[in-house]
Amino acid sequence: MNINQVFTILESAGGVRTARIITENRKKLSFLRTFWYAYQLKRGVPVAKIIHSKWFYGLEFYTNRHTLDPRPDTETLVEAVIKDCPTNDTRSILDMGTGTGCIICALCKNIPNTKGVAIDKSRTALQVAKKNVKKFGLQNEIKLKHGDFANFKSNEKFDIIVSNPPYIKYGDVRVNDGAKFDPKIALYADNDGLMAFEEIAKNAKTLIKPNGKIYLEIGVGQSSNVIKIFEFFGWHFERIEKDLSGINRVVVFNH
Repeated sequence: MNINQVFTILESAGGVRTARIITENRKKLSFLRTFWYAYQLKRGVPVAKIIHSKWFYGLEFYTNRHTLDPRPDTETLVEAVIKDCPTNDTRSILDMGTGTGCIICALCKNIPNTKGVAIDKSRTALQVAKKNVKKFGLQNEIKLKHGDFANFKSNEKFDIIVSNPPYIKYGDVRVNDGAKFDPKIALYADNDGLMAFEEIAKNAKTLIKPNGKIYLEIGVGQSSNVIKIFEFFGWHFERIEKDLSGINRVVVFNH
């Protein structure tokens, strides 16, 4: 099939923008592959899940059904950390619930003299993160470890902790159709979407250096509850960062 035929089929299934994304770096697609992509698009599968690729903070990440696709909202988290990091300091970062590894990779790529540890309770997600760490040549900067929010222990203490935890309430009707192709473990949390924050607030106290900071992505309308949780466990609220839509998206605490 020529590229115009492929584009027309994909456009009818998923729109012009989607057709452009798929064909941009795929000048030759077989008949079967083209119709398989079209079928997936009509099912509502996000294009990133189909082509296993998503750009985040200027880096192209591998992604699959075992991880959340990197999202623009999460770039707010990366920006908040970078803004607070002078370029001449050496620092250590812990990424809790790393998924694709997009946060820790973006930070290590953009902040000199940075070392990171990234954890996830999903071993299949860690395999995805491993692919991305290798892709960006960060094997010496980032260590990947199996662990969860509540129970991860480390002899090493960190200057910075970051996390984009599951924060959606079960049954939340605002979740879009594309999310049904994401792993539920990375999306939903008990206690109205706040359980992961409670676990992090308690456990991260044992992982942070004195005067260290923690940066958290939060859901719409969660800022006041997340602040209460962290202040209960002895953290000091510092600030909120808004995303490009003006929504409170990142909360920063120090300890």
